[in-house]
Amino acid sequence: MRQRMTRSGLLILTTGGTIDKNYFDALSEYQIVESGIPALLREARVALPHRVEEICRKDSLDLTDADRAEIARRAGEAPETRIVITHGTDTMTETAKVLAQAVPGKTIVLTGALSPARFAETDAPFNLGMAFATAQTAPAGVWIVMSGEVFDGLKVRKDRAAGRFVAID
Repeated sequence: MRQRMTRSGLLILTTGGTIDKNYFDALSEYQIVESGIPALLREARVALPHRVEEICRKDSLDLTDADRAEIARRAGEAPETRIVITHGTDTMTETAKVLAQAVPGKTIVLTGALSPARFAETDAPFNLGMAFATAQTAPAGVWIVMSGEVFDGLKVRKDRAAGRFVAID
């Protein structure tokens, strides 16, 4: 079934995660800093109307049920029907489950990165670009986009040993 592309605007919600981590020297631990997503979008010359809202700056392992409820609330109340959420990869699937139950009728795409966007060798720009494309073309539902693949957000898991997401039945 061929999907029609949309020109209506996208909402990008940022929550932190590896995509927004930075480190300051060899002795520092990673810290989540101000989102680099707006800069990535400018650098890519994204022409599609969009707006960016920060929800939080957390590692996904630190997200609470209240944080997930806030993500769902903001997605549900937004006038946009197509939403990209940047999120840490460790609990991305948990947030996808909450969104699938709480926000029907919208196309929501979660993405992140396995290395920070500020690193020279990062998957962040590619994943974000795929998330934008998926948000424009996929039907309503919750999707996870990582490493060049689009997954049903309810039928995927992170394979930590392989360092990637894999589909499940």
